[in-house]
Amino acid sequence: MSIKWEKKDGTNEGKLTFEIAPEKIKEGLNSAFNRVKKSLNVPGFRKGKVPRQIFNEMYGEEALYQEALNDLLPEAYSNAVKEADINPVDQPQIDVESMESDAAWVLTAKVTVEPEVELGQYKDLEVTKHPTRVLKADIENELNRLQQQEAELVLKEDEPAEQGDTVVIDFEGKIDGEAFDGGKGENHSLELGSGQFIPGFEDQLVGHKAGEEVAVTVTFPEDYQAKDLAGKEAVFDTKI
Repeated sequence: MSIKWEKKDGTNEGKLTFEIAPEKIKEGLNSAFNRVKKSLNVPGFRKGKVPRQIFNEMYGEEALYQEALNDLLPEAYSNAVKEADINPVDQPQIDVESMESDAAWVLTAKVTVEPEVELGQYKDLEVTKHPTRVLKADIENELNRLQQQEAELVLKEDEPAEQGDTVVIDFEGKIDGEAFDGGKGENHSLELGSGQFIPGFEDQLVGHKAGEEVAVTVTFPEDYQAKDLAGKEAVFDTKI
């Protein structure tokens, strides 16, 4: 096989030119014809039985070129890469330069190869070791974090909720007896003491059990993000 590798200066890209030999092309065309003729209906012949000569007269041998190329290209490209002694890192962009009868087919491939790396001086390098001091508090904080991360919820039946417990609640908030937007929720998981809700809300659920209904009265902070609720007192009908 005749191949030529031209690497673009300053990059890890190049053009690989290679050929598919006439004898290989002949094999590919025969294989392509045997596959294509199975679906051909030609007057005077049973389906799939049209002779090669009749096919060529009707359609031209060129009608088989693309089918044959699809079969031949993977092996031809792989062999060209080996002969050029390159290591591609992605799929090539293939272009056909020439596909002439009774001659080798010439193709080019735009190829990206592994970059060439030149190692600098790395032997006998001196490295400064920085001492690391781990405090007892750091260890305890990390252990607490892991405990929280790996903790599993355990169902408490007929026991009052405590700070640190997670409760699942349905709630609806009202101001002066009127419901307001964003004040209703269902199946909401809330860790008591997390500060997720308005100050005072979570504290009023402590001591209550699953199934109980609690009227939680809170006052929205003056700097609450929803200006129409800021500073107002609300009652949340809450079921645990």
